[in-house]
Amino acid sequence: MHSTTRGSTVAVRPADSSTFDVTQQKNVHLLKPRAVGLIGVLFMTLTGAAPITASLLNIPIVVGNGNGIGAPAAFLVATLILLLFSIGYAAMASKVSAVGGFYSFISHGLGREMGMAFGFCAVAAYAIFEPALAGGLAYFMNLKLAELFGVNVPWAPIAIGMVALISLLTYFEVQISAALLGIALVAEVFILVIFDVGVFAHSGNGVTASMAALNPLAAFQGFPADGKLLGGAAGIGLFFAFWSWVGFEMAPNYAEESINPKKIVPISLYVSVLSLGIFYTITSWAVVSAYPDFHSLIDAAQNNSATFFFDPAAKLIGPWTTSLMSYLVLTSSFACGMAFHNTAARYLYALGREGVLPKALARTHIVHKTPYIASFVQSVLAILVIAAFAIFIGSDDPKTDAYAGLFSLMALMGTVLVLAAQAIVSLAVIAYFKKNHPAESGRWSTFVAPLLAFLSQTFALYLCATNMDFLGGGFAFAEWIIPLDIGIFLVGLAGALIIKKTDPGKFEKIGRLIYRGIPEGTLAAAQRGES
Repeated sequence: MHSTTRGSTVAVRPADSSTFDVTQQKNVHLLKPRAVGLIGVLFMTLTGAAPITASLLNIPIVVGNGNGIGAPAAFLVATLILLLFSIGYAAMASKVSAVGGFYSFISHGLGREMGMAFGFCAVAAYAIFEPALAGGLAYFMNLKLAELFGVNVPWAPIAIGMVALISLLTYFEVQISAALLGIALVAEVFILVIFDVGVFAHSGNGVTASMAALNPLAAFQGFPADGKLLGGAAGIGLFFAFWSWVGFEMAPNYAEESINPKKIVPISLYVSVLSLGIFYTITSWAVVSAYPDFHSLIDAAQNNSATFFFDPAAKLIGPWTTSLMSYLVLTSSFACGMAFHNTAARYLYALGREGVLPKALARTHIVHKTPYIASFVQSVLAILVIAAFAIFIGSDDPKTDAYAGLFSLMALMGTVLVLAAQAIVSLAVIAYFKKNHPAESGRWSTFVAPLLAFLSQTFALYLCATNMDFLGGGFAFAEWIIPLDIGIFLVGLAGALIIKKTDPGKFEKIGRLIYRGIPEGTLAAAQRGES
């Protein structure tokens, strides 16, 4: 046995007959309790959003193909919508603490069948996010190695090397992940603040910070084509703004490893949404202000997106900022991939301990208390995805194969799944409170905000579906993204229905193992690694 179990304890049902306390279950391997605090959870969720990577890669598209000078407004509107989502999500997290995140919340609110279906969607989303970020890092690393040493290193070995290193680091205690991700996050925030302050410090001297860029109405406006410059579509801008937040919603997945999860998880959600919203809004406002006129802004965003930030940074602040950004985009991609790896492993662990997936996935390390089997399986899945792209799309052109192919397509496929899960979990919040906490049902936090969030997230999915040709970058695979995502949902749903018919006892526990805290005696044993 590799971790704390309650092998001598008979499974006990809590007062709420629809849930099971994971600490009272027979032969369940527990994660390390009370391992991280609020700061640790924030490090692991904020790095999942990868602020500098999202800024350097997404903001040029929001500007050049979406809202133009209104890009800051798109991020402002996305902040408000995701804040609405967080209100209901946090309310649910204050009642249900479980490593399963979306899987557990939807199971509690809309039933075990829907819970398992979206559990499969969550596993698929976070599992493919890691190889997506590996593709992004491989592209930028190829450029950096060519710049420094004049060598052209194939992208696939770089991507696989990133996955292998993440696999090694996540084998150890979750605190190590939190510390490494924290260092990367602080560095990202530092350079973004330097950029923003450096640009606005030149206001009136070639920099014009127009308040029109913050008008919320600008988020719903594109711009017409002008000569060789393409027109912008508001839907594209808004979708890429939403895309920039993917990762913040992972906080509930660390509930069983955090101190006082019913308090920490809701706080981390609010802090993540608001801090990312402030950074994206201000940073996009700074960069659109750094260009002297609309034509030069759109031209740079459409035709020189790789240097969209670098050019004004070098001119207004100094070449050193460009150099530092080029390195930080590497550490940011790595940290983001590591954050998604951790979350994917915890979803696999959650599904494994409830018998939905093989039980071996639910084993935790005897010393480190990490879900090391699930982590290893996630690494294998990531390497298989990388290998598939290298074989079937190509391995010679990092920009086309690794960036436009692996990174963009897998990130898009995963984002659709996450947005769908966010929409459905908002409905789950409404249903959960109406059924289990009727005295709290119907409030702003348990009905109005989740309903508005559901409508808004559905709109985001509509924007994705109607702009898939552009988002897919011309790859034929893009046409299969939504059908494949629907297929993943249907496989999970079919699996739940089969389990319901063949093993009612197992079905009853789907998404219903929750964490109620560990008694002091058991906690001491867990910290000593006893079983």
